[in-house]
Amino acid sequence: MPFSVCMRDCYDTCSILSEFKDGKLSVRGNPEHLITAGFLCPKGALLPKWFHSPDRLKAPLIRTGERGSGEFREASWDEAINFVANKLKETIEEYGSESVLVYQYAGDRGVVNYAFPLRLFHYLNTAMLDYGICDRAGQEALKDVYGTAIGLDPEELKKQRLIVYWGVNPFWTNLHGFMLAKRYGLETWTVDVVRTETAKRSHRFFQIRPETDVLFALGVAKLIIENELYDRDFVRENVYGFEEFKNYVKTLSLDYVVKETGLSREEIEDFAFGFSEKRGVIHMGYGFQRSLSGGEAVRAIAILPALVGHPFGFIYDMKTIDKSYAEGAFLRTKPAKRIAQVKLAEYIEKGEIKFLYIYNSNPLASLPNQRRLRKALKESDVFVVTHDIFLTDTALYSDVVLPANTFFERLDIADSYYHRYVALNEPVARLYGKSNSEVTRLLAKALGIQNPHLHESDEEVIRKILELNGLSWGELKRKGFIRVPEKPRRWKTPSGKIEFYSQRAVERGLSPFPEYRKREGKYPLKLLTPTYRMTITSQYHNTHGMIDPNLYMNPADAEKRGIKDGDDVEVFNDRGRIKTTVKLTEDLPRGVVLLYKAFWVRLLGWNANFLTTDETAEEYGNASAYHSTWVEVRKRAQNSNSSNSL
Repeated sequence: MPFSVCMRDCYDTCSILSEFKDGKLSVRGNPEHLITAGFLCPKGALLPKWFHSPDRLKAPLIRTGERGSGEFREASWDEAINFVANKLKETIEEYGSESVLVYQYAGDRGVVNYAFPLRLFHYLNTAMLDYGICDRAGQEALKDVYGTAIGLDPEELKKQRLIVYWGVNPFWTNLHGFMLAKRYGLETWTVDVVRTETAKRSHRFFQIRPETDVLFALGVAKLIIENELYDRDFVRENVYGFEEFKNYVKTLSLDYVVKETGLSREEIEDFAFGFSEKRGVIHMGYGFQRSLSGGEAVRAIAILPALVGHPFGFIYDMKTIDKSYAEGAFLRTKPAKRIAQVKLAEYIEKGEIKFLYIYNSNPLASLPNQRRLRKALKESDVFVVTHDIFLTDTALYSDVVLPANTFFERLDIADSYYHRYVALNEPVARLYGKSNSEVTRLLAKALGIQNPHLHESDEEVIRKILELNGLSWGELKRKGFIRVPEKPRRWKTPSGKIEFYSQRAVERGLSPFPEYRKREGKYPLKLLTPTYRMTITSQYHNTHGMIDPNLYMNPADAEKRGIKDGDDVEVFNDRGRIKTTVKLTEDLPRGVVLLYKAFWVRLLGWNANFLTTDETAEEYGNASAYHSTWVEVRKRAQNSNSSNSL
């Protein structure tokens, strides 16, 4: 039975046993894999439906109508590849290599499928993305404190008593990690703005107001220090700037923390005393750090595990192997021009991008301020190529669409950003499309590039990566997965210690300590846009048929606006407006509304990202700030049937 691995942008990276029989795919979780533990999440169980979808692209498409109209003609692979190659050459000759941008992300996390196409663009010296859409602010913040964003191996949870899920909903997004903590018998707490399914299954829930995470964490740190609940020996030997931080939090008023966070003084004290006693570990989510306050929040939260004696007492990222060989940046002959991911529309507007090659991503669903991005694409002369399995919203705006295959149809490996396993993915069957690496080789050939690094086979790349990381191809083939041993490590900060006083932050012009800034918007309601349980950003909307398009709202906010449960409403701000139905819930605090993110506009008619801000946290690597979006909601008149203003 072939080994597969789920390549989705998900913590769990499940090892799968697949079978293709009588023309049908079946899948089950690998029982030998510690994290997968023999079961798949609801999305994983539906992978055969996705694989067999009748909507899969089967032939290349060339646009014949207006951008976004969906008017294409079918073409042969030879015609499409030659068309793309010729346009790529023309663009470089006329505008220079930096006018070409490859836009990709983690829609498929296979090491080869993710990275190999970048070799071609490095060889051509094109512009490259500076990734900021997902976890960038947290990455930078953790480097400020620890010098790394790589935290605790989840298998070490068996030695712990308490895990705090801070701004993460693992019952939906990290189910195998959530069940691992349950198997190990940990007490679970949740800190979140929303009473999520995880919060409902936790022993304690601390519901805070949006963007007050930093203040709550500082208040907890103040109580731990002032009540001498911290690990004195650990702090003395391993922390830089403790006395300065102690003096900093000494001036913080707990009454102010109570007022801003919405928590009671008793709740804050319970957290501080309980966390200290149980020496808690914190799993920090990616959602809450996608705000203008996100980096500061992560810096503050990251201090808490160190106070109670953990060298790396957080879960955020887990980079186990060096995959740089697959990307091939060594093929460049000059430094890359980096374009901030969230600022794609701005660079198109300025005319700096003339050729856009997109794969493993659906930016016309996932990027913020969609109206601006779509307008920029329609009004520019940028040539767009999309390589995808389906005719996504991004594909609709493309000049050429190339059919991709699925991970069940190719050889690859994948690591995880949660656990320490690398898993093997073997081809099970072949239906339609070509892999990212296949298309890269075809384009290199059409461009007349003979460099052998652009023509390596998938297996050659995989074997080389494993060799460079000291891992066995034979063992991986036998077991389907291999655990990457953890090497002894220290903190990569300027002081070589955990920095409560962050020298790296000071170098970027920030305060040495995390700061709370109260933020208010032009509109009265804070909009949150988390992922839905049955989708991963925009993936699966078109195949699983299970989405939740409702706006969720606190009953008190609704009553103030004359809105009742089930009413048709309009959600709006300066960027756009959408029309949907409201559901009232006490799971949200007052002043907050929620829409699930990144559904397909061509299927639903709207997308929450027509409202989200494309501001960035510049001091944290131009990280996205989706959750610093403000809106207003009003009831729609019964005779209002006009379309969404997108």
